[in-house]
Amino acid sequence: MKALFKYTFLAGIYARGIVFAVIFVMNLVFIVLGSLDLLPLAAKITAVSLSGVAISVMMIVNIINDVFIIRRMFTAPGAYLYALTPAPRRRILFAGLVGMLVMDVVTMTFSIIGVTWLSLGLANTYYQVTNIVWAFIRSNPSDILFGLWFVAALIAGYLLLMMIIIFCITVMKSALYQKRAGGVLAALLALATVYINNLSLFLLAPFGDVTRRGVFFTVHIGRAGVVAYVVLMLIQAAALFFAASRLMERKLNI
Repeated sequence: MKALFKYTFLAGIYARGIVFAVIFVMNLVFIVLGSLDLLPLAAKITAVSLSGVAISVMMIVNIINDVFIIRRMFTAPGAYLYALTPAPRRRILFAGLVGMLVMDVVTMTFSIIGVTWLSLGLANTYYQVTNIVWAFIRSNPSDILFGLWFVAALIAGYLLLMMIIIFCITVMKSALYQKRAGGVLAALLALATVYINNLSLFLLAPFGDVTRRGVFFTVHIGRAGVVAYVVLMLIQAAALFFAASRLMERKLNI
């Protein structure tokens, strides 16, 4: 498994690492100078603007690198390395998925923290907000727990989205390979997968209200439903993971 994680990180760390290093150093310089009150107002505004743009740049780079990692799993010559690796496909897929998750979450977390810190410095409310936040954390542990579950919901949603993409690609590269209208069938499969996942929101009906939005549905849940929502998305992602790994084990055209 260590080697599999190594290959995944090496495949996605080069461009992503360079961009993240530039953003991290830029934010750090602005934060230090701002903390020492060495920046005029115009420079603080520029710092917040650049840091905000950097988030978008980091997101685009992450998407490009995730596409590269997924493409490397399914197309030559990179896929030959995975095909010759003496490890089950589920481990290869797991390493790729976790590798993308870690790199994306770490880079975006630090980028968001940077622009938030600079924004507080621009408003000259850093120390006031910091004191309010710490007081809030000490007096409202249940709200902090809810916030953590909300973050978990974002991560679970990310995993589910990635698994929908990987599952559809796997089907296209196996069961639908060289079939007539294979691309159209793969697109229909993607829509069907998304719609089935959307219909599963009815399982959360005991925790909130399900409303219709055209052909799709949304659910409004309270705090008790967030945990169930996270569990539901993780179950869906796990089901797609095992289905994709089985298809990859049986037949995969690269």
